Amino acid sequence: MEKGLAVAQDCRDFVHSLRIRSRYALFLAFVVVVFVFIEKENKILSRVSHRLKQNSQSLADANGTDPALILAENASLLSLSELNAPFSQLQSRLHNLSLQLGVEAEGKGQEPEEAATKPPQPALAPHRQRRHVLLMATTRTGSSFVGEFFNQQGNIFYLFEPLWHIERTVSFEQRGASAAGSALVYRDVLQQLFLCDLYVLEPFISPVPEAHLTQFMFRRGSSRSLCEDPVCTPFVKKVFEKYHCKDRRCGPLNVTLAAEACRRKEHMALKAVRIRQLEFLQPLAEDPRLDLRVIQLVRDPRAVLASRMVAFAGKYETWKKWLAEGQDQLQEEEVQRLRGNCESIRLSAELGLRQPAWLRGRYMLVRYEDVARRPLQKAREMYRFAGIPLTPQVEDWIQKNTQAALDGNGIYSTQKNSSEQFEKWRFSIPFKLAQVVQAACAPTMRLFGYKLARDAASLTNRSISLLEERGTFWVT
Repeated sequence: MEKGLAVAQDCRDFVHSLRIRSRYALFLAFVVVVFVFIEKENKILSRVSHRLKQNSQSLADANGTDPALILAENASLLSLSELNAPFSQLQSRLHNLSLQLGVEAEGKGQEPEEAATKPPQPALAPHRQRRHVLLMATTRTGSSFVGEFFNQQGNIFYLFEPLWHIERTVSFEQRGASAAGSALVYRDVLQQLFLCDLYVLEPFISPVPEAHLTQFMFRRGSSRSLCEDPVCTPFVKKVFEKYHCKDRRCGPLNVTLAAEACRRKEHMALKAVRIRQLEFLQPLAEDPRLDLRVIQLVRDPRAVLASRMVAFAGKYETWKKWLAEGQDQLQEEEVQRLRGNCESIRLSAELGLRQPAWLRGRYMLVRYEDVARRPLQKAREMYRFAGIPLTPQVEDWIQKNTQAALDGNGIYSTQKNSSEQFEKWRFSIPFKLAQVVQAACAPTMRLFGYKLARDAASLTNRSISLLEERGTFWVT
């Protein structure tokens, strides 16, 4: 009897032991699965540029502001502090996006073959005070015209909208943290460009350059530095270059020669309409390798909308239909997008004018209307802010290109009868349209000194100024 009880007890102990071991086995299996998942995620993140590269998509909406960064209820921009949380882990794993783009040979996860394709880069020329000037704007604010103030100076290496290639190649979801990721990609590419690492653009150029030669550098002809010797190589017959140089015939762009030319120049400048929020530029301002100067160019939002409706007609069919059919209300989505554009610009300007420690002496706000009325004076102010001596070459260009009898042809023309041109929109925009802009963008207009038109008569009456006189928006 006692023997039978002992056997039963042994069986119960054995079963209990099996249960405990099973639980530990299941727990161990769970840990292994989680570990494998994390490892897989890390591998995916380490090749983020390859995951993000997708088929070329259409240009982002011409308004130039990512709607995902706008809150629906009050159209306020998400602050950088709110975006830090979802991106902190991503940034720590990536270390530097340039590593994934093949920018540095010693980057983690980079294939040896990729590193070998990039030529060694000579050190930057030992200029005493090399400046890095960013002309930050949105579309149809006169940035092509103002950008020429820096393009025409011989000791400045100037690039025209290099971030266009990233926008055309990289696709982001329109909502959530992924949308803010576009700002981080733009920022990290911008940082490498300011260091004259032009190779960072190659993964985004379509088709991808072979042996660092490309026929498809966007608006190459708008950068004198890309059309000068020795970057301008001998012309190659039967080789079509989409964005060719204006005044001379050159061969396909050699990225290596362009990068070397950038290093030889005393200063670096570029214009970008795809940098939406000033706060994302803090790492660049704090980078000891850079001496960043940000010039934010703004324009009356009524004039901007009028210009966009002509330059990007296909994007504004809803607006045109609304005007033609005489409907009472425009679609709320269109109004929200317009409001979001203005809020994005306003919030960046307010941050810049507050002059936080990281931005002190590095930010200048410029109204296009002031440039159009007094181009030479404003050019001198911008150069003084940047700490770069203005040359007679630039002054001569300004004199010749702001007194033209007629505006130049083309939506990107830089030849302006500037004193007449800046108010032309008042006679092309219906008052009904101006009212929508004034209602959506009133806080922005007040900040920049743009007066509201009370009625159609005041809109078209030149004797009534819609512009408040302001001093230089620059605090040292």
